[in-house]
Amino acid sequence: MPVRNYTYYDHTISLCPECLKRIDAKIVFEDEKVFMLKRCPEHGRTKVLIADDIDYYKNIRNYNKPSDIPYRFNAKTHYGCPYDCGLCPDHEQHSCLTVVEITDRCNLTCPTCYAGSSPTAGRHRTFEEVRKMLDVVVENEKEPDVVQISGGEPTLHPQLFEILDYAKSLPIKHLMINTNGIRIAQEPEFVARLKSYMPDFEVYLQFDSFEDQALQKMRGASLAKIREQAMAALNRHNLSTTLVVTLEKGLNDHELGKVIDYGLQQRCVRGVTFQPTQSAGRLENFSQEKNRMTLTEVRRKLLEQARIFEPADIIPVPCNPDALAMGYVFKSEWGNYPLTRYIDPSDLLDNSKNTIVFEGDEVLQNRMVEVFSTGISVDRVRSKFKDLLCCLPAVQTSAYGYDNVFRVIIMDFVDAHNFDVRAIKKSCVHIVNKDNQIIPFETMNILYRDELAEQLKNLQSQYE
Repeated sequence: MPVRNYTYYDHTISLCPECLKRIDAKIVFEDEKVFMLKRCPEHGRTKVLIADDIDYYKNIRNYNKPSDIPYRFNAKTHYGCPYDCGLCPDHEQHSCLTVVEITDRCNLTCPTCYAGSSPTAGRHRTFEEVRKMLDVVVENEKEPDVVQISGGEPTLHPQLFEILDYAKSLPIKHLMINTNGIRIAQEPEFVARLKSYMPDFEVYLQFDSFEDQALQKMRGASLAKIREQAMAALNRHNLSTTLVVTLEKGLNDHELGKVIDYGLQQRCVRGVTFQPTQSAGRLENFSQEKNRMTLTEVRRKLLEQARIFEPADIIPVPCNPDALAMGYVFKSEWGNYPLTRYIDPSDLLDNSKNTIVFEGDEVLQNRMVEVFSTGISVDRVRSKFKDLLCCLPAVQTSAYGYDNVFRVIIMDFVDAHNFDVRAIKKSCVHIVNKDNQIIPFETMNILYRDELAEQLKNLQSQYE
């Protein structure tokens, strides 16, 4: 009998990348890679690379766990995913990280910006609007794990510190500000004011490359000096910082190891997040074949370039294993030691805490203190670390604390090309929109930004 040139693995629902209609899709294995095959009656067939590591892709399913859902949903399920975002009751994951966009304005016009921000775009949200957005997050989550103040460039908002003051008055476990670092680099008093919001406050710093050529293409500006000045200011105050690297194949994907090494040497850096470019927003001349990076490609390059890691050190995150991979390092004056390899996956799946934040319960804190106050070598850590979970807590001891935990995350945001409804339902990074609904980050950029409203309405009308 004739034999297909691929192995059929699964079925899902995807979107046509042209018209955004829901269409059936196959997940297949071919040439040691994972592809999505789909066909739109109007726009024809599409073949999309999903992963370049079949074993890792199959292992993702072993990290699935019962869903942690919000206390409240904000929309009804009517049209079907992804046309009901808000969150609707059919969504399978609460907001591990909620983004609150307080402005459309930015002091850059990045060619890669998914939000289309610029110095003249849109407007600043009023303080009252932002207050309501934050209140919605608290109503849904009661004690939100992570809230990220974002934009545009949020440091441009004239009432930024009023907004941060209000956010800190709420039962938010961890507050972040997402920034390109320009004000941090240029205004010492600004950095000192940010420092006052610690503990449980963090700078999420754009850090795409050490090379100006790459920065020009991604950000439209020569920012290497700005990054250097920003890091000096953050180190001076030991202000908790995560370096955020937007990745594009062939442009800056050779720098993963260099960024990790750099981060481990910085006093203030608590980790690095790698985000493959999402095909959305202002992005132009983006080739799915030449420029797209899958999560498994990023993981493979990370293992090749950062010698500190082994494959067992970068594992799927159970709240959304298709889109998130994570590893921990214990960072200290006597060495840097990968920790994730000592985790029993069953511990992750039995854990009721979500796995994208550092904070943990008192029992975990006590275990962490026991491990890192009684042993100063990786061998002595090895026997006890199996009892720890992926959510390493913020340890408060005289010797070790929050700044000894260094975390690496790969965060793969789905777009219309590789849209997989199964994974989207587990999305745990969400955005509060202007209507005070909570939208998965991926679908926000595919369907829910203002300029897409008419197209979304037309798609919804097909299901009336």
